[in-house]
Amino acid sequence: MELTFIERGVIAALFVGLIAPLIGTLLAVRRSSIISESLAHVTLTGISAGVLIGQSMEMVQVNPLYAGFVFSLAGSLIIEKLRQVYPHFQELAAPIILSAGIGISAILMSLANSGYNEWYDYLFGSIVSVTEADLTFIMFTSLLVAALFLLFFKELVSVSFDQEFAKVSGISVQMIHFLFSFLVALVISMSMKVVGILLVGALISLPVAAALQIAKSFRKLLFWSVMIGEIAVMLGVYGSYHFDIATGGVIVVLASFLLLAVMAIKKFSVRL
Repeated sequence: MELTFIERGVIAALFVGLIAPLIGTLLAVRRSSIISESLAHVTLTGISAGVLIGQSMEMVQVNPLYAGFVFSLAGSLIIEKLRQVYPHFQELAAPIILSAGIGISAILMSLANSGYNEWYDYLFGSIVSVTEADLTFIMFTSLLVAALFLLFFKELVSVSFDQEFAKVSGISVQMIHFLFSFLVALVISMSMKVVGILLVGALISLPVAAALQIAKSFRKLLFWSVMIGEIAVMLGVYGSYHFDIATGGVIVVLASFLLLAVMAIKKFSVRL
């Protein structure tokens, strides 16, 4: 049975709302949530390159989602390398990649002969633009991320909390770093059609920020991050469709309101 465009958008949003906050919890624990913003801009570079290649070489059709993933993975590996090069200034890695990604994206976008609407969908998300191929990529990517996350859950958590302890325990820290970079790249590339490149970092971090206000353990942090992410995504999809506004913008604004609401409720309960 062929799905309608709105059904494809809703299913894609459900998967994104589940997976993005899941990886966001590990980024928060690592105190490196800014990496998602950097990789998002690198992903935009990949998308721009894919669009430009498709226009320049008619015989070669490159799906921008796949090109975005390749660039995002490369960017994540470069960030890990830069964090080793600057061991005492590891926070420099993210802005270096972010700046380079924006610069290259601007050049490629100016060379590509694409309309405003196409770039708008990539930058801010649009559920109505999710194709069958996009949905297949999002679903496959989500299942792969979830499977790897569960399979290496103990190792990922151990390395995120205490790398020295992980080394002593016999965990290959370098391998887990690569796996984590792979997962982050997958999540960002799968989320861009729903949330948009400029806003995917917010969906990764805002639900986690809200969950941190109420969670008493890491497992509860995972649960509440996913729940808040799904609420924001579903309400955002509903609002963007009925009011004909940017999907990613509505999702992020709702996630921000949920964060403020959780903070207000917590403060009120403490006073009581």
